[in-house]
Amino acid sequence: MAEISEMLPGYNCGECGHKQCRDYADFVSRDGDVSKCPYLEQERFADTKAEIVEFLSTHRVVEEKIGKDKVEDIPLQCKGCEESIIGVIDRRRADFSLGPIPGEPSCREDLFPFGRSIDIGPGDVLRYRPLGCPVIHFARVMKYSKGIATVHLAGPRHLLGDKNFQYKDVGICMVTSFEGFIQKGRVPDVGETVKFLPSHCMMQKVHSGVIVHSEGKRLRIEGIDLKVW
Repeated sequence: MAEISEMLPGYNCGECGHKQCRDYADFVSRDGDVSKCPYLEQERFADTKAEIVEFLSTHRVVEEKIGKDKVEDIPLQCKGCEESIIGVIDRRRADFSLGPIPGEPSCREDLFPFGRSIDIGPGDVLRYRPLGCPVIHFARVMKYSKGIATVHLAGPRHLLGDKNFQYKDVGICMVTSFEGFIQKGRVPDVGETVKFLPSHCMMQKVHSGVIVHSEGKRLRIEGIDLKVW
């Protein structure tokens, strides 16, 4: 758990039996045992140890059975409260919901169209289907470079009211990344594999990916998996 990792002394000495403090923090978040860190037993870290113990009283990670064969870890403070983020389609639990960067209409997505030779430029509206998703999407292009279109989702509900709008059909696309702001849920570490729910997803389906950049609550997620069923 990132919060506990930040509280630990951070010497990565291995005396606790783990390779680094981050691994020990994950153990502590589940087991609640802070006695294995020799530094936390020192008087100079007494306040730190007390802070971690107090944090664990409401933030321990527990297991919860959410389906016939599905068991997932969830933070204790999220159990049964409004912070729980559940996908509508698959009932999987997400680490956070991802919304737009302030002032933008939706999360940014990077798309790679398969096998279509077509001129694409800023302002164009694309009609496409993400690989692994049954829903047709419409998106407005922010930029296009080296075969990758960076877009904002634009419909279909936002565009169908305008009978005169023009679009370019690019067929099936691979969604290579998302970029946006955390609306609800925890802030992950760079390099962490996460489950997230894009706020604009019409199916409200949990996606997964790897955090490659983080600025506070602004994240870039790559290696997107739409969890094909």
